Amino acid sequence: MNEWKRPLPTIPGETMPFWNGCREGKLLLQQDEATGGFQWYPRSINTMTPGGKMNWVASSGKGTVWTFTITRQNRTPGFDDGPYVLALVELDEGVKLFTNIVDCDPFDVTIGMKVEVTFVSANSEISVPFFRPITKSA
Repeated sequence: MNEWKRPLPTIPGETMPFWNGCREGKLLLQQDEATGGFQWYPRSINTMTPGGKMNWVASSGKGTVWTFTITRQNRTPGFDDGPYVLALVELDEGVKLFTNIVDCDPFDVTIGMKVEVTFVSANSEISVPFFRPITKSA
């Protein structure tokens, strides 16, 4: 992906730490202080311990392709550069997030493929997390 053509994400206040982390090359998750469990997507409430404290922590940035689809054609501006992979990745921390798999042929992606986060700069303020295959040498 060269020049960013997709819409920019909306960044409500409760997600600001996540996006600040992305800009710094860190994939941050919310972790429940009482249980150690993680939640995804970023939000202002704790879904594990009502009223409990959530901390922002750096994830390993590694995960597994849980499921995916190859988009061959999309007429939506910014998403019309197919084929590309939309995947549900399960992070090593146990949460699942939707993302694109990049830096490989879309037809080489498989369920169970090990992946790691990489960040694509949309502009000087926003970097978006995508995932790429982990090579054997990594």
